[in-house]
Amino acid sequence: MKSLAAAIFLVTLGVSSAHAESCSKSRDYLLGSLGGDLLLPPQAYQSLFKTCLATTSMSNVKDAYILKDGGIAVIPKQDGIAATAATLSAFCDAYPTGTLRFLTRKDLATTPTVSRIIQMSSTASTPCKKIKGNLS
Repeated sequence: MKSLAAAIFLVTLGVSSAHAESCSKSRDYLLGSLGGDLLLPPQAYQSLFKTCLATTSMSNVKDAYILKDGGIAVIPKQDGIAATAATLSAFCDAYPTGTLRFLTRKDLATTPTVSRIIQMSSTASTPCKKIKGNLS
């Protein structure tokens, strides 16, 4: 019984660290000056890293990245309206000032590298402030 519990823990740990790797890679890419001129102060990207890590644990999130413009990009496990709406709702409840961009099949059609993903804009995504009705 203990070995089964240990195996489940290791599998869960492996999945979490795989997701965290994309958050780490995008943060390191941005802060390592590989992303070009930063749009936000370095401390903001450190804060976004924490948001990214927490986002990876949401039920419909396969992977997550920090975007250069301050949004969080996610690859959903399921691309349906109900699944993405539930994820967006959970994200906006947790991060009312955040912006979540779902990466589409078209976004992922070419090999999605960290450098390509972090450059994607979240301006086409509706910010949580607007979704929640807090425009101030």
